[in-house]
Amino acid sequence: MSKPGPCLHESYVLWRMFSEDLHSSLYFVNASLQEVVFASTTGTLVPCPAAGIPPVTLRWYLATGEEIYDVPGIRHVHPNGTLQIFPFPPSSFSTLIHDNTYYCTAENPSGKIRSQDVHIKAVLREPYTVRVEDQKTMRGNVAVFKCIIPSSVEAYITVISWEKDTVSLVSGFIVVSLAVVGEI
Repeated sequence: MSKPGPCLHESYVLWRMFSEDLHSSLYFVNASLQEVVFASTTGTLVPCPAAGIPPVTLRWYLATGEEIYDVPGIRHVHPNGTLQIFPFPPSSFSTLIHDNTYYCTAENPSGKIRSQDVHIKAVLREPYTVRVEDQKTMRGNVAVFKCIIPSSVEAYITVISWEKDTVSLVSGFIVVSLAVVGEI
């Protein structure tokens, strides 16, 4: 029995490599997620959007490159790669967990891929009050009123109307000819 020549052996090695490549893959299913904003009272689930054949190992990291760990009742990575941040009271807020940038990786024999950064931010659900900034003006002049919104919720609040005594004022310019201070 004769040994196969070098060409036959090289062809077999190339065929085997090509064959393995056909049966192995690593890809992102949906890589568009860049920000997750959630209420502290509800918590959130963030899937790692990767898959592959053979099955992938999914891991989550902080943007600094530090692999994250489970914190019982606060943060957990499920076996399917979903990152869960549990509901929490405002007194338990931690920037490291509740307002940070994360990314996930997927790895299998095909290699390793990294998602883009995902900023995860908790919005604290606590009572807040908006108020109108006091203004002074002389009769006949213009007074500009400003709605003061607490900075903790400012990014999530939009002023949609102004009211006086529960009656909506028309948007745009409002002409008020009152001489008594404090009526508006």
